[in-house]
Amino acid sequence: MQQAKKEARRSALAMPAEEFRNAGHRLVDRIADFIDSLPQRPVTTGESPSEIREALDAGRGLPESGTDAGALIDRAANLMFDHSLFNAHPRFWGYVTSGAAPIGMLAEFLGAAANPNCGAWLLSPMASEIEGQTIRWIAEMLNYPADCGGLFVSGGNMANIVGFLAGRAAKGGTELRSKGVDGKRLRAYCSSETHTWIQKAADIAGLGTESVRWIAVHKDFRIDVEALRKKIREDVEAGDKPFLVVGNAGTVSTGAVDPLIEIAGVCREFDVWFHVDGAYGAMAAAAPDAAAMFVGLDEADSLAVDPHKWLYAPLEAGCALVRDVSKLRDAFSYHPAYYHFGVQATNYFDLGPQNSRGFRALKVWLALQQVGREGYAEMIADDMRLSRAMYESVSKHSELEAMTQGLSIATFRYVPADLDRSDAKIADYLNELNQELLTRLQQGGEAYLSNAVIGGRYALRACIVNFRTTLEDVEGVPELVVRIGKQVDGERRK
Repeated sequence: MQQAKKEARRSALAMPAEEFRNAGHRLVDRIADFIDSLPQRPVTTGESPSEIREALDAGRGLPESGTDAGALIDRAANLMFDHSLFNAHPRFWGYVTSGAAPIGMLAEFLGAAANPNCGAWLLSPMASEIEGQTIRWIAEMLNYPADCGGLFVSGGNMANIVGFLAGRAAKGGTELRSKGVDGKRLRAYCSSETHTWIQKAADIAGLGTESVRWIAVHKDFRIDVEALRKKIREDVEAGDKPFLVVGNAGTVSTGAVDPLIEIAGVCREFDVWFHVDGAYGAMAAAAPDAAAMFVGLDEADSLAVDPHKWLYAPLEAGCALVRDVSKLRDAFSYHPAYYHFGVQATNYFDLGPQNSRGFRALKVWLALQQVGREGYAEMIADDMRLSRAMYESVSKHSELEAMTQGLSIATFRYVPADLDRSDAKIADYLNELNQELLTRLQQGGEAYLSNAVIGGRYALRACIVNFRTTLEDVEGVPELVVRIGKQVDGERRK
């Protein structure tokens, strides 16, 4: 009897090789043209939410039948290239988000093709080993112990939260994971300039936000170490349990770097976990001119860095480093009967909160090899140099008040020439004026800044983590800000 011929399965999602190749080539061409056109484009279109929804046709229902993949990709490219804010633009300095390095874009494409699940080694053998090597390379750049543990996570918040939870497990008590806090008042300490991630961490960890002790800073926005020591001592005497101190390696408002070596001494004195939030600034330790600011970084029990900031990787790419990898396992590892992955290699679900994990390391691994330590040190140093140049340009203008400059962050504000900036009566007016100025600057698309509040004064803030920015870009800022400032001031005085 003749065997019936098996019919091949036809799937709506499958694409023949030639169709896939044509669509991919066309998309790569469009992306290359887009990157080349960035300096001539506005940073953002400044469109309203309703305009964006209209362009998307947001009210359209789910299609009943399919559409040609090539046409869909073309439409998606049009939507993204015509209606986005571009953090890769040379004059984007609003937030600590870099534009994606081109090799990182290609890495995302390649990683999705293999699509490894980087939770367990058996599911991602090569990807897991690449992640481990990338973590070691980042540690080497920072002179952090290269035999540390760590893993890639979504971003700075999660990298910091991983360090926080590792510290809670290590210093919170032997039965904390099984019985919870059990009436103990665990305390975490940080400067008043620390990012809000620590409130999220305290909340997630079940400690409550009131468990965080906010320590005053000096005029340079660095933590007051003696105030820190005094507060820990008071809490110990009150019966509380100090477990963690955060040192900032680059605050998001001003780029301040805490005295890390002094904080490390306090942590050893009281046997608490020393965590460094280096999500923004720690990579500057790789630049020779800035390395002295980060003395003591290698003393941290855990360290958060963000490759999608100063390593210019596409989102998402955060990284948590922990001196002793066993502390991550102590905080996160569980082994139910249905896990059969062994311990002969690193299984990243043991080291963090995720089981299913994407291949975030590939884009960083490739870029580190394309550029090398020296290339990154040069680019980071250039960003800091350009920030200083912006600050100097602002300082020379009679209608601008330069306020702070640290790492690659400069803050300043517009003050009309006929107003006395020291007069307390006009303080509110200047705050409102600069707030409106920033709104119009952001919507206008010529450059993109954000804000900071410096000593109660509303400031414009420029953070340069952008390998496309030039000296010409930053030196044009004073004229732009003053032009918009005069317009806003004139309208308000009417």
